[in-house]
Amino acid sequence: MQRYFRVTPPTVHQMVMNLDRKGLIERIPGQPRSIRVLVSPDGLPALK
Repeated sequence: MQRYFRVTPPTVHQMVMNLDRKGLIERIPGQPRSIRVLVSPDGLPALK
């Protein structure tokens, strides 16, 4: 995410926290790299 959006690590952390708070992703506490997207692929925009 950092490279794609060209932002700093703290910004990526805030982005992940906001996605989690909005219920768009699920995270397993205490387990790194445990993000699961809860939105169907049809509901996501295409990335370039």
